[in-house]
Amino acid sequence: MRFLRDCISVLLFCSTLLLIVEVATPIDTINTTLSIRDGDTIVSAGGTYELGFFSPGKSTNRYLGIWYGKISVQTAVWVANRESPLNDSSGVVRLTNQGLLVLVNRSGSIIWSSNTSTPARNPVAQLLDSGNLVVKEEGDNNVENSLWQSFEHPGNTLIPGMKIGRNRVTGMDWSLAAWKSQDDPSRGNITGILVPYGYPELVELEDSKVKYRSGPWNGLGFSGMPPLKPNPIYTYEFVFNEKEIFYREQLVNSSMHWRIVLAQNGDIQQLLWIEKTQSWFLYETENINNCARYKLCGANGICRINNSPVCDCLSGFVPKVPRDWERTDWSSGCIRKTALNCSGDGFRKVSGVKLPETRQSWFNKSMSLEECRNTCLKNCSCTAYANMDVRNGGSGCLLWFNDLIDILFQDEKDTIFIRMAASELGNGDSAKVNTKSNAKKRIVVSIVLSTGLVFLGLVLVLLLHVWRKQQQKKRDLPSGSNNNDMKEELELPFFTMDELASATNNFSDANKLGEGGFGPVYKGTLADGREIAVKRLSKNSRQGLDEFKNEVKHIVKLQHRNLVRLLGCCIERDEKMLVYEFLPNKSLDFYIFDETHSLLLDWPKRYNIINGIARGLLYLHQDSRLRIIHRDLKTSNILLDYEMNPKISDFGLARSFGENETEASTNKVAGTYGYISPEYANYGLYSLKSDVFSFGVLVLEIVSGCRNRGFSHPDHHLNLIGHAWILFKQGRSLELAGESKVETPYLSEVLRSIHVGLLCVQENTEDRPNMSYVILMLGNEDELPQPKQPGFFTERDLIEACYSSSQCKPPSANECSISLLEAR
Repeated sequence: MRFLRDCISVLLFCSTLLLIVEVATPIDTINTTLSIRDGDTIVSAGGTYELGFFSPGKSTNRYLGIWYGKISVQTAVWVANRESPLNDSSGVVRLTNQGLLVLVNRSGSIIWSSNTSTPARNPVAQLLDSGNLVVKEEGDNNVENSLWQSFEHPGNTLIPGMKIGRNRVTGMDWSLAAWKSQDDPSRGNITGILVPYGYPELVELEDSKVKYRSGPWNGLGFSGMPPLKPNPIYTYEFVFNEKEIFYREQLVNSSMHWRIVLAQNGDIQQLLWIEKTQSWFLYETENINNCARYKLCGANGICRINNSPVCDCLSGFVPKVPRDWERTDWSSGCIRKTALNCSGDGFRKVSGVKLPETRQSWFNKSMSLEECRNTCLKNCSCTAYANMDVRNGGSGCLLWFNDLIDILFQDEKDTIFIRMAASELGNGDSAKVNTKSNAKKRIVVSIVLSTGLVFLGLVLVLLLHVWRKQQQKKRDLPSGSNNNDMKEELELPFFTMDELASATNNFSDANKLGEGGFGPVYKGTLADGREIAVKRLSKNSRQGLDEFKNEVKHIVKLQHRNLVRLLGCCIERDEKMLVYEFLPNKSLDFYIFDETHSLLLDWPKRYNIINGIARGLLYLHQDSRLRIIHRDLKTSNILLDYEMNPKISDFGLARSFGENETEASTNKVAGTYGYISPEYANYGLYSLKSDVFSFGVLVLEIVSGCRNRGFSHPDHHLNLIGHAWILFKQGRSLELAGESKVETPYLSEVLRSIHVGLLCVQENTEDRPNMSYVILMLGNEDELPQPKQPGFFTERDLIEACYSSSQCKPPSANECSISLLEAR
């Protein structure tokens, strides 16, 4: 009977078309679908690596992983289910007939999958002796044709042959993420990426903030890392072409064991296995000194590790806030002693440095250094230039257009030429406007000429000013203005229609990023390689020429990290377009109102976004040259950069106030239903507190993941503001966070954000805090004032105000569901 029972079991198992692989069976012998159970181990053909289930450190959880097979210390180099551990030994890995690797638990639920998208005819899985687990068609030995491979999904470790970078065709990124701890391989808060924007460089992020960057590749290595030299252990390569950007290393002797690990504390460790001592030897650590900290010395500062203090300003620059520098707080950076005047500038040569941040740089691979210098001189915005490749005397061109960020002195490194005003260039500088004798002659001539011309110049300026005032009064721009007059008035760089058409592939639908009240927005790439976003005024737009001019007027003079940057505009024939910096991560509404995309915004990122918007508003309201009210603050007007930092955009409805003005009125209420304040919607009154109300709505939407507009709940007919108010009064505010799954350490921040949001949406303007107080409340743990009943408490209030002002669309269907959040 026992023999018969065993036979039946075998027949049933075979009917599933799955093959149990015995311990130490080379996977390359398997040519059908397979099944690996906890306890089985798959060994690569050469025995270098093994695949199976393991428990890291002191953990009792089980993970599917790959580790070294020929060393005494179990060292995992790849983990499949790092975010979904098994709590027992019941796990089974299967390769389906479609070529999909799946990990199932005791109940048969899939807890991890390879997500292979290409259907397979005869799929096989193979653990290569390189440590790469591949799924491929049977008989195809070209790894590049694999249906799926573990090398394209790194964890915290790079082994020889693995890449860090990006596939520019598919958009796949190969990045590293540190373990949470030695016992927990789930993603920690440290990430390593190769930034694909501007000229690429390696960047380490802590949460969403840059912690360390490598500097750009200079032909011999990364500018800010220890020099890469030929050695007996590994070779290295950096590839940057139309298809991919990546860095990787290969072993010289394949019998060695070599790995690069992104540690939990952010250290980038290169480790070599020493057979004699049976231990891992720390060959090198890339980012351990104090100067490696990103932006330690602020903009235009330079770090010298052997100095005390380590930070100083570049020659020709001085501390922006001297008092802060005296307290060894260098974050405010440095500013120029003498402003640039474009026509008379020269360059100062600074050698032996890690080159500045290159995310927004421009580059050309074929230019000579002299051509690079001339290109920089012709562009008044260019602040520095350098060779891309330092080999063989140097080649290629790198240009910078903003402040110089994160420079440090070190031996045997790059040279940069920094643009300086003529008066700042001394005898030792490599680039001068003129020799001393020529300078003296010019001074004498200038004195003689200026004495005779000053009076005449003043008269001409006065006459020109009067004439322009008269011409301005005669213009009727909204009905049909002269484009040349408008160009003169807007005071900003101009692009031609041909330039923007070429950059956007003739405004093709494939380049279209979206469309708003102004018109469609297109992604483009200029001839110099810069990525841009082009906002094109539509003939059917709800906004018009006034809004176009208004946006340029208000944003052209604004410079803040939380405001989108305007690069220029185009006014040609009937076309009017605005050109902005391109922000790759779209707008905030793309994430928080979508069930899938919202998972990419954990609470630390949401809190960073809330604080960033607050800082941007404070700059508009208080710190900018003009006191500006945005008047259309909403989630779709908050754009996100590659680090998920927020930038306020769309200033078409903005208004500026004089220094002593605090309130104004209008007969035309413009804005977005769900965000406009009660006094503005009902009476046309707007002030700084109107933006504060919109900010409060934003905060509640970011916390909840629900729209204020069209919100519904089975227990009442209140909108999101009203729902938040009821929960607050009942001491149940955490329920507003719904499906955000906020972890326990962040619960106090969630509660504080909701409290501040409710303070911002109070009915009366005098009860709402200003933005400086908002930032203070978000940044400390002091007791907060109690909010009063908010404005626009119900959906009916919103609808009535909306239709009375004739500015809004009817509410849409509810776009979120409510669930409870309980503290753990």
